[in-house]
Amino acid sequence: MEGFEYRNPYAAPTAQAPIAPIEHYDDGLVTAGRLQRLMAYLVDLGISVAIMVPALIGILRYRPERGIGELGGSLIGLSVIALLGLFVYTLMLLSREGQTLGKRIIGIRIVRTDGERVSLGRLIGLRYFAPGLVGAIPYVGWVFSLANILWIFGEERRCLHDHFADTMVVNV
Repeated sequence: MEGFEYRNPYAAPTAQAPIAPIEHYDDGLVTAGRLQRLMAYLVDLGISVAIMVPALIGILRYRPERGIGELGGSLIGLSVIALLGLFVYTLMLLSREGQTLGKRIIGIRIVRTDGERVSLGRLIGLRYFAPGLVGAIPYVGWVFSLANILWIFGEERRCLHDHFADTMVVNV
């Protein structure tokens, strides 16, 4: 039989799956990858946890009958001072470079979609505070928080907080 083509319905598809393009912007900026962003977040989280370990030790040493004790209070105070120092240093990095410590180590930074530096007010207000406020709404917040994170799987590789603040994360 001429012209007859047998098609196996159980065969693997032959079409190539499209690979999400890496976004190149006019200024030569390349959108940071999802794994890079995750690694930067994990580095930031690890630094914060490491700073909080002395406070945790101080709290665990607390006995109601003895009070918190000199060593426990010192450890908690040390952690509070270190966290404040980390907060100030992170704000300084964000305002100057658009980076946290994790982003700096991984080699990515936050910029406006036009490639300009992001103001500290925009970063704090629109990128961190507004999504956090919406995420705190009972019954709705967890859905928003999940959508915020999952939005990174779109073509632009930008989370909802990036869209709120008109920012993107790029390779340095």
